[in-house]
Amino acid sequence: MTPSERTDEIRRLLEAGFSPSFLEIEDESHHHAGHAGAAGGLGHFRVHIVSTAFAGLSRVARHRRVYAALGSLLTTDVHALAIDARAPGEHSG
Repeated sequence: MTPSERTDEIRRLLEAGFSPSFLEIEDESHHHAGHAGAAGGLGHFRVHIVSTAFAGLSRVARHRRVYAALGSLLTTDVHALAIDARAPGEHSG
């Protein structure tokens, strides 16, 4: 899967799972050249997502929901994932 296809697939899965009011996905793989995951062709991503699905959930619970939504993509195409998951009203940008 190309970097663009990875980003598109992450977007597709998160939109399907959360119907976010805001979603930004940054491919930060170029910052991690030389890391084991990068050497294997896996990507490093940062996700900023705002969804009512996160209301009332702890940070850990929100991250678990994102991991579950991405499923096997985390073992096949993603080496590292930084998550900023918020409910509406918590979004600052």
